[in-house]
Amino acid sequence: MLIRVVRMTFAPEQVPAFLQLFHATKHRIRQQPGCQHLELWQDAENPAVYCTYSHWDDDAALNGYRKSALFGEVWPATKKLFATPAVAFSSAPIAVVEK
Repeated sequence: MLIRVVRMTFAPEQVPAFLQLFHATKHRIRQQPGCQHLELWQDAENPAVYCTYSHWDDDAALNGYRKSALFGEVWPATKKLFATPAVAFSSAPIAVVEK
């Protein structure tokens, strides 16, 4: 499994447009081959900062989405709302810590 986090800072006046776009496309993103999970997080201190948190089968599944028509529709529309460039990274889970 691959975990992908994308941290995005929006111009405050662009947040409603981003939220509308995310909610309009989240189900289609979740239906992409290899997408196991998708969440949207809002920063606790800065309400104009959001992160997407997603689980993918592997790097090939994530790259398949990134080459899809859906990504070609969603990402450019999201990018134009940014106040600063996004920061993204992928990780693989190693261990789960339990109480």
